[in-house]
Amino acid sequence: MRHPFDAAGLMAAAQQKEGLEDWGPLPFTEPLTVLGDSYAAADLNDIGVHILRSGLIHSLRMRLRAQEWIRRHPEITDEVIGAPIVVVGMMRSGTTLLQRLLAADDRFHCAHGWEVVEVAPKLGYDFADREDPRIAISERREATSREHAPELFSIHPMYAREPEEEIVFLSDAFLSHVPESGAHVPAYRSWIDHQDFAPAYDYLHRMLQFLQWQKRQAGLTAPRWVLKSPAHLGYLDILRARFPDLHIVHMHRDPKENIPSGASLNATLHAMHADRVDRHRVGAEWLQRMGWTNDRAMATRSRWRDESVRCTDIEFADAVADPIAQVSRVYDAIGVPLTAGAETAMRRWLTDRPRELARPPYSASDYGLSDDQIDERFAAYNDRFRCGATHGRTR
Repeated sequence: MRHPFDAAGLMAAAQQKEGLEDWGPLPFTEPLTVLGDSYAAADLNDIGVHILRSGLIHSLRMRLRAQEWIRRHPEITDEVIGAPIVVVGMMRSGTTLLQRLLAADDRFHCAHGWEVVEVAPKLGYDFADREDPRIAISERREATSREHAPELFSIHPMYAREPEEEIVFLSDAFLSHVPESGAHVPAYRSWIDHQDFAPAYDYLHRMLQFLQWQKRQAGLTAPRWVLKSPAHLGYLDILRARFPDLHIVHMHRDPKENIPSGASLNATLHAMHADRVDRHRVGAEWLQRMGWTNDRAMATRSRWRDESVRCTDIEFADAVADPIAQVSRVYDAIGVPLTAGAETAMRRWLTDRPRELARPPYSASDYGLSDDQIDERFAAYNDRFRCGATHGRTR
């Protein structure tokens, strides 16, 4: 008997809603099947089943619709995504600040919240229209999130008109750590650790080509992208294989600040989908995942030491104290002048940016963790990246 997350049923529902059948050339059915079976085994409530199932169908609908746009306009796959700046770092390490500052410079492309929520416009959309209707759709979703999930919005706000991270496209490929952040899916969590993430990054690249083509239709051009996601940390080698001329901006912060924050977000997401949440399990899993991620990032960067890979390391405290000075280091590293106009736009964003809502109080102990435990797990990371933390460097 089929369950609500049966892969064939999800795909059929998406095809029926879109009236399309071509899934495109990139594989996805195996991770979708493993994820669907894991969701079916999770202790989800009815709301959780609805939210997560609807999300999977939405991802599949975007895949179908994007593929139809590409079939009609094959030149989309000729778009070159050259020399992206990719901001990485653990959650709450300043990645959003750096990305949005860089994205204030109109010489760089970024993916906005409304673009990642619905990457493919309805078929036949005229890009000459004054304002894309997807913006209003995304703004309504933002308002709904503020009203009905205020705790989640205060922890992880997603604004329709602000630059947003591209983790959605990895999630849409069903190869990501997003599912474990919102549900207890041990089978998927274990399975994914041993998978090749290249198909997910191929899908990310394809969606960036699609977005760049859309921007071009709207008269917007830029020579390079600013990307950002903490999710890339564990996959820097695959990221570089897909974007060989990238420049990494690696943000750093005391893990004692990061880890409880991430556990808090995950526990909030779990509580949206299930009636019972073991916060200590959530904390233990997050500590393990972030340790795993950082170990992989450090190993990859060690391999890069003898290669021509440029990385700019920025400490969170330095970015907060003087954001323009830290951004200027990135410009120096990539050999692009920080113009007066770009700096003015950045300072304007700092003044006008959305203000974060007060977050619910939390501590490491809420999630069964201690400062000593976090320090011990991240001792190698702290020794390598946070000794002399106020002295940034570029390699």
